[in-house]
Amino acid sequence: MGTPLRSIAVVGLGTMGTGIADVLLRAGREVVGIDVSESAARRAVAALAASTARAVARGHLSEAERRAALGRFRTSVDLRSAAGADLVIEVVTEEYETKRRVFAELDDVVRPTAILATGTNALSVTRLAAESRHPERVLGMHFFNPAPAMKLVEVVSSVLTSPAAVAAVTELARALGKEPVAVGDRPGFVADGLLFGYLNQAAAMYESRYASREDIDAAMRLGCGLPMGPLALLDLIGIDTARTVLDAMYADSHDRLHAPAPILRQLSDAGLTGRKAGRGFYAYASPGSAETVPDAWTPAPTTWPPAGAGTPREVRSVGVAGSGTMASGIAEVFAKAGYPVVIAARSPEKAEAATARIAASLARSVGRGRLTAAARDAALAGIVPAGSLDAFADVDLALEAVAEDLEVKRQLFGTLDKVCKPGAVLATTTSSLPVVACARATSRPQDVIGMHFFNPAPAMKLVEVVRTVLTADDVHATVRAVTATLKKHPVDCGDRAGFIVNALLFPYLNNAVKMVEQHYATVDEIDAAIKLGGGYPMGPFELLDVVGLDVSLAIEKVLHREFRDPGLAPAPLLEHLVAAGCLGRKTGRGFREHVSR
Repeated sequence: MGTPLRSIAVVGLGTMGTGIADVLLRAGREVVGIDVSESAARRAVAALAASTARAVARGHLSEAERRAALGRFRTSVDLRSAAGADLVIEVVTEEYETKRRVFAELDDVVRPTAILATGTNALSVTRLAAESRHPERVLGMHFFNPAPAMKLVEVVSSVLTSPAAVAAVTELARALGKEPVAVGDRPGFVADGLLFGYLNQAAAMYESRYASREDIDAAMRLGCGLPMGPLALLDLIGIDTARTVLDAMYADSHDRLHAPAPILRQLSDAGLTGRKAGRGFYAYASPGSAETVPDAWTPAPTTWPPAGAGTPREVRSVGVAGSGTMASGIAEVFAKAGYPVVIAARSPEKAEAATARIAASLARSVGRGRLTAAARDAALAGIVPAGSLDAFADVDLALEAVAEDLEVKRQLFGTLDKVCKPGAVLATTTSSLPVVACARATSRPQDVIGMHFFNPAPAMKLVEVVRTVLTADDVHATVRAVTATLKKHPVDCGDRAGFIVNALLFPYLNNAVKMVEQHYATVDEIDAAIKLGGGYPMGPFELLDVVGLDVSLAIEKVLHREFRDPGLAPAPLLEHLVAAGCLGRKTGRGFREHVSR
């Protein structure tokens, strides 16, 4: 097992098997692709010819390299064709009995020194190894889809796996230009172990009709910078595959957050398994197509407000209460959109400081060519700093962006109720507190709504529009209409903890902390796995340190209190770090050390 793995058999020539073969061929390996279906083998040959042709056109391969790569590939319908392989990578259907039979047959075929790798992301590698005649040579080699593009390979060892086999496969992964992460044998491993819980919660959120599929997906793309929304990603992965992974995770963890949402069973039992079937959460132009097409649940194209939604109130001026980063960012957004803005703080000095922060931000935009000097001057001319909420007497829309403390917000809304004119819309930017509690602090709860911007407000496109059971239709229509003038994307939410984004994001972050607590993987390994395997812009611990561990803990406590699910209880490690004053970047230490600039 100490020699380089040069000859490799790939068993299963679906999308993943073909992608793995592509990676191996471009790295100079001899590859035999094995599949019981001759048509699958033909499709694999055609797909490899097309992908290498695209690589030539893009300058990634020469024509000579392309011909050589294709010349190193052959196909077979017989497992005995793996006899000469140094490594066999199995990527057949995600069913234990099917995989067990493949490994049993390979035991009779391959050399004693050959390594057998399974591509499973849910089934037990240990169990497959234990039923093999040579368990020491069996491990997991989990690529991510699409294999040519995704950099992560999880190398999964069981208690039976030889260190030499792990070392050889790890060396191969690096030679392929991948980033190997060593993990132990548990369902989902690192990346899928975190991502599938999040996907499951998104499916449950949609099933409960809390938000539309379009709003859920848009919220996570625009609010978190993710490459795909969770429901679109489930369609890409395959709803049946997701159900299998979650079943395995639940059997291992008994965490209700891993119990597959009933809609996943309903869709998969109906054959609506996602893109490959042409229909899942969305409808597609044809099986295998990435093009979505309208169906009965597609919102009709319309301008806001649609019929029956209420006539928006006129908003000519805006008040923003607060002087921190979020308040300044929101005031900047409104000022750039042409609204006169009053920014009120606890003192004139704080209001002036917030205005100076806005001026600096606008200057940076001018310097980067994103804003003209004239537009900057016009925005600044429209901002009036004030040291008291009394300055909100004539505004049409008043937003608060003060501390995330319910009693502080309730007191502020009581003041807004006294100083704002009749008919003014009163909005909170809370990310987790009950909007209705703010509304009840006023004599006009029908005028109160949530308007949750994301940080940094000038850059982030998402606004969660949160209406309570008391919010008037015309107030909801007003905020939707105003959000459109800001060139932001509104999504509708009901008044419950976390709304869309935080309700899906923070359980995922909490589970990452639990993974470290359990010594399953390190902070660096988890961040690398999520960025390289999931395509996320930041790993969970990078994000926690940016958000602030104290803020994260507060949100997780609110979610746990609202939904009473044991799986949502904050991880003790997070609580201990907050108690120790390790709050992330703002204190110089969180899950990592941060050098102050």
